[in-house]
Amino acid sequence: MVPGSPPGLAIAAMKLNERSLAFYATCDAPVDNAGFLYKKGGRHAAYHRRWFVLRGNMLFYFEDAASREPVGVIILEGCTVELVEAAEEFAFAVRFAGTRARTYVLAAESQAAMEGWVKALSRASFDYLRLVVRELEQQLAAVRGASGPALPLPQPLPHPLSPTPALPSAPALAPPLPRWPSALPPKENGCAVWSTEPPPPPPRRRTSAPHGPLDLAPFARLHECYGQEIRALRGQWLSSRVQP
Repeated sequence: MVPGSPPGLAIAAMKLNERSLAFYATCDAPVDNAGFLYKKGGRHAAYHRRWFVLRGNMLFYFEDAASREPVGVIILEGCTVELVEAAEEFAFAVRFAGTRARTYVLAAESQAAMEGWVKALSRASFDYLRLVVRELEQQLAAVRGASGPALPLPQPLPHPLSPTPALPSAPALAPPLPRWPSALPPKENGCAVWSTEPPPPPPRRRTSAPHGPLDLAPFARLHECYGQEIRALRGQWLSSRVQP
């Protein structure tokens, strides 16, 4: 589209940006609408059959469908499209505001073609696009208001190479107390039922700190000391048995 162009500008001689307009009019890009229309002359009341091509807000017209250079172009910015009574059937007019603005009277070859052209030309201006965008924004705001507050966006997953943040350490738990069997076994039908589960091992006794010279002696010395005491006691026991 060409925003800000003078309304109703028709470039009959194609002197302004002739190459650019000719290329845009005949390029391979999809068109918004195309077909034959009867165009009423400005000074004469006769209608001429022309091939029209609509691209954005620019309406090009050619001598015929095989022409490679348009005869003229109508900038559709700020125009209104309405049905009119004319000598030709299926006629409609493209009007622009202003006392010196030109009105283009066109006629289609059928009712369906006329309706298609009126709809396409009415939607070709930037003013129509602004209205559509404004209406869509209002509908979006209404939908957001009806659905309540927006849900929080999901947090992105951490990158595999990014450092993993340290998690707070859990408080240390006390070691579980050993389970001791109850004083009396449970009874079933008047008979004691003993559990097949083995009792837990007794707690290990902590080694006490050394209190004398023997506590620090090696095993061989301890064995010798206790052996002498045992031999002396055994000798006393034997002598007591010999005496009558």
